[in-house]
Amino acid sequence: MIYSEKVMDHFANPRNVGEIEDADGVGEVGNAKCGDIMKMYIKVDNGVISDVKFKTFGCGAAVATSSMATELIKGKPLEEALKLTNKAVVEALEGLPPVKLHCSVLAEQAIKAAISDYYTRQGIDPLPIVGEIGECEDCQ
Repeated sequence: MIYSEKVMDHFANPRNVGEIEDADGVGEVGNAKCGDIMKMYIKVDNGVISDVKFKTFGCGAAVATSSMATELIKGKPLEEALKLTNKAVVEALEGLPPVKLHCSVLAEQAIKAAISDYYTRQGIDPLPIVGEIGECEDCQ
């Protein structure tokens, strides 16, 4: 399998790894069956993601997509973070092998799950804002 330099860099030197103790939102997606589990933690200040961390159990592509996704949403308003697509994550990483595309879907879903959790904690129904959070096809 051939990975881009960007993927290798984000795998070898992942950004924003860890957890936020007093996170405003936490999202976990994936399952042990498919082998990839991503957990995202967000801190929100005035509607902006001021900090984001992740813990990913999975392959190198799962770590790289988690890392890149956190970089793409850090400092962004929630509305903008919700628009992040798996396609944008793949493009930012300069491509992924087709067999690893589900990792980028998980990264998108983990972010949406964390934002959904944030809205729920705020007493706001997340469904109209975030929508349904599914799984990648490989995890179903």
